[in-house]
Amino acid sequence: MATSYNVGIIGYGWVASAHIPAIQATGRARVGSILSARALDEAKLSAQHGGPVRVFRDLKSFLAQPDLDVVSVCSYPQDHAHQAIAAAQAGKHLIIEKPVALNHEDLMAVREAVDKAGVRTCVCFECRYSSQLRTAKAFVDQGLLGRVHYAEVDYFHGIGPWYGQYRWNVRKGAGGSSLLSAGCHAMDALLLLMGPDVETVSSYATHSSSKDFAAYEYPTTSVSILRFKDGRVGKCASVIDCQQPYYFRVQLVGSEGTLLDDKFFSSRLGGLSKKQWSRLGVPMLDSGDVSDHPYQAQFEAFFTALDEGREMALTSLADAVVTHEVIYHADHSAQRHDKRHGVAG
Repeated sequence: MATSYNVGIIGYGWVASAHIPAIQATGRARVGSILSARALDEAKLSAQHGGPVRVFRDLKSFLAQPDLDVVSVCSYPQDHAHQAIAAAQAGKHLIIEKPVALNHEDLMAVREAVDKAGVRTCVCFECRYSSQLRTAKAFVDQGLLGRVHYAEVDYFHGIGPWYGQYRWNVRKGAGGSSLLSAGCHAMDALLLLMGPDVETVSSYATHSSSKDFAAYEYPTTSVSILRFKDGRVGKCASVIDCQQPYYFRVQLVGSEGTLLDDKFFSSRLGGLSKKQWSRLGVPMLDSGDVSDHPYQAQFEAFFTALDEGREMALTSLADAVVTHEVIYHADHSAQRHDKRHGVAG
């Protein structure tokens, strides 16, 4: 019989506004407490979220709740690691918003705490649960493109003063880098589609000259080239300073065909013309707004994994560690190239 889980939220901001309804909508869990630095009205929150919600201002007291099963970390990125470590040490299962940590050392500390405590994890690379990426992965797994030897996954999303994340995203100590702050979804998708066995990463980064992005303390555009251990290659661009609609670009080139966003050609399927693309009837990732992301499907998979006493597929901490490590290497590569050419990063 499926268990109902009591979830506590750390940080009552933009991301929490997507986590809470998605958690409630699974029918498998409910949010019973919130930890926030802001003063919140328990009566209003309880009415808004359909049941009693306790408010805490202190992390120790919050984690001491004996009936708390799962902690969802929705705070600022610079706080994710130490809060996740404290929750793991308290024996709570974890949902962690990306990035898990802004550097390798903190990431390893989170992994050590999770391993020692034996708790289960879900990291919010929720785009893996989107129709677009599930379909692309099916094309790869079913061999409709043959052997995919080249892939591009690019993230275009202008995170300027008009966007809620901007106010803290501009700081290096919070946003970290273009990849860590947002483009990580594209890098994670590239690894989902091409596999985790990366041999080398080489990256360059640059800035927009627009005053809309002048406040950023780090380069807002980066492009990374990955070589995989079996010789295949991939490219990931992270562009958070563009002036355009949101665009999550996916192109896979294989020995038997190509997939480009919602279009494809495959010589494995008879009757298709090389003169025009065939179309897929699946929705594309078309928004950076967390309210549009497939959290519910991800959280349902997490709660099912908890029932079965195992790590979830696709987005456990073990999966996320691989993506984070590639991103750290990419950012270090871009910094080395900047220094070599006398560019301030």
